[in-house]
Amino acid sequence: MLRSTLEWMRPRTVAALALTGSLGAGAVAVATGRWVSGLALNPRPDGPAMGPAASARGELTVHAVEPGQVTLTRSLASARPGVYGLTAPDCHATIGPVLATTPDTVTRRLERVQFGRLLDGAQVTITPQAYTGEPMGAHGLKYQEVAVDGELGPMPGWFVPGARDTWVITVHGLGTTRRHPLVVLPLLHRLRFPVLLISYRNDPGAPASPDGIGHLGDTEWRDVDAAVRYAVREGAHRVVLYGWSTGAAMALRVADHSPMRDRVSGLVLDSPVLDWQAAVRGLARDRGVPGPLVPLGVRAAAGRTGLHADRLTGSADPALLSVPTLIVHGPADTLAPWQASRDFAERRRELVTLHTVADAEHQAMWNADPERYEEALRRFLTPLM
Repeated sequence: MLRSTLEWMRPRTVAALALTGSLGAGAVAVATGRWVSGLALNPRPDGPAMGPAASARGELTVHAVEPGQVTLTRSLASARPGVYGLTAPDCHATIGPVLATTPDTVTRRLERVQFGRLLDGAQVTITPQAYTGEPMGAHGLKYQEVAVDGELGPMPGWFVPGARDTWVITVHGLGTTRRHPLVVLPLLHRLRFPVLLISYRNDPGAPASPDGIGHLGDTEWRDVDAAVRYAVREGAHRVVLYGWSTGAAMALRVADHSPMRDRVSGLVLDSPVLDWQAAVRGLARDRGVPGPLVPLGVRAAAGRTGLHADRLTGSADPALLSVPTLIVHGPADTLAPWQASRDFAERRRELVTLHTVADAEHQAMWNADPERYEEALRRFLTPLM
């Protein structure tokens, strides 16, 4: 009972209780460790993409809605350049560039309201998930509901047909679902790639893992491997794996571990998590966990998953890379360290293209500058067609 109670408490509260001696230090350490590790191992599905500004993003007030524009409370998130989603329980909209600012408000272009009504006074949240729903509702693209048979059971996916025999398989990351890759679907469709947007264990509609928690890609990569097998059975000659965050780590693991790795002709890694411990520490800092408590979360994550310090990093060894790879990342991402991507690219210049995005949080590289992002993606994918 004590542990379950503490798991839902704010870490600062737990720390205060420890200092005052209201609870035993051992119990506090266990509870705090589980709470912190849960940020990474039990991220809220279908919520805003995890990133350094996630906790600061918070709820914003809609101050005015006019044709083609919306005025919001001014914050770091609402003033950030680019294209984002604006979400509430009964509404989802897409917002574009900043049009005007005051000391208290930001006015942005209102691209579209995908469902519901955006009303004055509404409480909304900005998210890198610019679109919601499915390919037809988001972009007017015909698609098929498919099921990929994984080791734990069938996993739902969307298949958008294309003319080429190279498929793109998208693998979402921490705290998101297959809706997050919808941002790049129109470009992939224009390039005539068949696109398979997959889910994996613990996603909505997919089987739960035996222990009910995520493993930061250490087990989930086998579901991506199953998606490669599915694509080949359905006619793909080659596949490009396109992963975000921990999805990028899964793509790397498939490319160097899978019996199907000879079918992988390229990788696109957006905000790649190349160091799982750094990701846990970043999530803890994002949620305001006091510094001395952060190592408890890392140790708890290791204990709950069986991961150890160098687990998963083997697939992040540039020496193992054998296919052309595009890394899209930038220094503003404090969850997945930018330096790791720079080092990876530097060590394999003959295979790796690094596209730098200057002002983008984790998994929001497209949002910050869609045009430059898509041009880098187009240039990379063209030789792989």
